[in-house]
Amino acid sequence: MQKQREHWGSHLGFILAAAGSAIGLGTLWKFPYVTGQNGGGIFVFIYILCTFVIGIPVFIAELILGRKAQRGAVGIFATLGDNSAVWKTAGWLGVAASFLIMSYYSVLAGWGLNYVFMSLSQFSKDMTPQEISNVFDVLSSSADITLFWHVAFTALTAAVVYQGIRQGIEYWSRFMTLSLLVILVGMCIYATTLDGFSQGVRFIFYPDFSHFKPSAAIEALGLSFFTLSLGQGIMLTYGSYMRRGDDIPRTAVIIATMIIVISALAGLMIFPIIFTFGFAPEAGPGLVFKTLPVLFAKLPGSLFISTAFFILFVFTALTSAVALIEVVAANFVDLFGWSRHKSVLVVAISCSIFGIPSALSKTGTLFANWPEIYGKTFFQTVDDIVSLWLLPIGGLMVAMFTGWFLDKQISQEEFYSGTTMRWLWRPWMFFIRWVSPVAILFIILQQSGIINVDALVGTG
Repeated sequence: MQKQREHWGSHLGFILAAAGSAIGLGTLWKFPYVTGQNGGGIFVFIYILCTFVIGIPVFIAELILGRKAQRGAVGIFATLGDNSAVWKTAGWLGVAASFLIMSYYSVLAGWGLNYVFMSLSQFSKDMTPQEISNVFDVLSSSADITLFWHVAFTALTAAVVYQGIRQGIEYWSRFMTLSLLVILVGMCIYATTLDGFSQGVRFIFYPDFSHFKPSAAIEALGLSFFTLSLGQGIMLTYGSYMRRGDDIPRTAVIIATMIIVISALAGLMIFPIIFTFGFAPEAGPGLVFKTLPVLFAKLPGSLFISTAFFILFVFTALTSAVALIEVVAANFVDLFGWSRHKSVLVVAISCSIFGIPSALSKTGTLFANWPEIYGKTFFQTVDDIVSLWLLPIGGLMVAMFTGWFLDKQISQEEFYSGTTMRWLWRPWMFFIRWVSPVAILFIILQQSGIINVDALVGTG
């Protein structure tokens, strides 16, 4: 007999946990940077449009599948897909993606933990801007320190998941997501007092057609898809903990709106600081760990601002990491009958071990010839495998399964259960059958280099 599945204690708890899982580290730099480089306001408009007409339909599909099957990602497709090996592959892709992401995500988040303690110790005091910037190069090339923080963050994440859904994930997601919002809003309010605020707003939201190309629309589509944590097995798993009376369509709209707002707030926090001091915007870890600490040192109250930002950074990472470990652990519980405690420990230890090459990517102490052979570090290689292949293919299979294979009566009953938005059923079915699969296919073809949209329309 299958053990009674634990459910979220409240609908708000689920919303905060799901939103927290989707608000990843990329929110703090990728959304605002990509927006500014791809036409500003016009890109934001396309991103929002894609989120609502393509991302949300797949989001709803994942929640429907999870709630109906009451299983982990693989068990969902085994239960609803007549145990078909083909469809179970979609579940395994999500599990693999979550495992791989966690293995290197913890490296980035570990650096963030390190910077919290560095900020509290006022590491930048009496340092030149170049010296502050160089600290990250020293950190990332220090095998022992990077490994320590990589393992520390993984252990912190596992401690949350270890406690279960209500007492662990839901409880801590409430605290961390709400704290994240408070810190983010507070830093945005502070940013309005800086000279570069208007320039930061213009960089993100002003329509700049000179920087817009057709491929930017595909990038906006991909960004909307990935900021909703789709294709990772997360919403499939979180959906399995939902109650029958929860309103899935309404929940999807609320969470998508939260993610859009928080992405915009992240841009309004970061770029006014950058433009105030005349720095060029930069994407990735270089912005967070090299540029921003230099700028924080120039601001009044730098100790408080720097510490608050990196706490925000860690909270953002932790709410996502909790979901990543939960996806893998939930499948071990379902498939092998393991206890939650055993599953979480096995997953955490495995992620820590597999993440060692990523942690050491910049040290040259392991797989030193990897960049020469693959053209990128081990860290970047794993990231590309996940983002270019596992996530979009997994998302495509979810859309195809829900739209074409799953009994329409099942999907309709789950869609209707608990919602007052029944009128959305037919539009949703149209988008999940036709629009979302085609759009995701374009993401795969463009990002993998199989097609070049700019060249196809004559702008490349």
